[in-house]
Amino acid sequence: MKLATISYQGRTGVGIVKDDQVTPSWLDLSLPQEMIPFLSTGLEAQSKLLALAGNNDLSLSDVQLLAPISNPQKFLGVGLNYADHIAETGLDTPDFPTIFNKQSSCIIGPEKAIHRPRVSEKLDYEGELALVIGKQCRHVPKEKAAEVIAGYTIVNDVSVRDWQIKAPTWTLGKSFDTHGPMGPWIVTADEIDPHNLELKTWVNNQLRQHSNTSNLIFDCYQLVETLSTVCTLMPGDVIATGTCSGVGVKMKPRGYMKPGDRVTIEIEGIGKLSNPVIEEPDTQWC
Repeated sequence: MKLATISYQGRTGVGIVKDDQVTPSWLDLSLPQEMIPFLSTGLEAQSKLLALAGNNDLSLSDVQLLAPISNPQKFLGVGLNYADHIAETGLDTPDFPTIFNKQSSCIIGPEKAIHRPRVSEKLDYEGELALVIGKQCRHVPKEKAAEVIAGYTIVNDVSVRDWQIKAPTWTLGKSFDTHGPMGPWIVTADEIDPHNLELKTWVNNQLRQHSNTSNLIFDCYQLVETLSTVCTLMPGDVIATGTCSGVGVKMKPRGYMKPGDRVTIEIEGIGKLSNPVIEEPDTQWC
């Protein structure tokens, strides 16, 4: 099942996407109208909305797809988690996951513009599979981790490379506004094997990244085990699992994104996430 956050004629809600049709949550106002509380019901809300499919559905082309989750309590990333990416960096394979935060204020949806910030031209892409937590959980063993994952989506872990290395936590360079594209929807966990999915990233028409999630060093279930050992994971928490080789910083010459570019990430079984790149608008908030 594909679960999307949608906007249509001034209304925002959750939608089940099937083929080119969307069943919106506002057909039953007793249902949660936001993704995190929708996921928090387990299968209850999904089953009720699915039962309404075919009655007053909307055309997918008529709705706007938003980021499936815009305000997760936690938005976490994993560094150096593909063997091919480690090889291109020349770094050692880690013995333990490298975890960092992305601030949720960086999240945008499909087709929203990625800003090249005023302070840097070293704007890079990272196509990634992301898992979405569906249940409040703690101390989850790897063998049980699949039970707490609601589904999977695509994240572009946009990175400002010079700001990334200013601090060892990486958070600043990973959290600029608009630098967390997510979508186009969440594919529920029952429909996907997260550890055998082809991943591709294009900048314009040039294929830059091509790998498979079978090359993850720490897989989705290991990541849930590690993180839930430290903190309670909550419905809607998003964990981007890392990127493969082909990032712009390792190209010769550098393949950084620039205004006018379009970056598109495709993951087998999920779909495509595409965003244009523009110069950061000349606005002042204070």
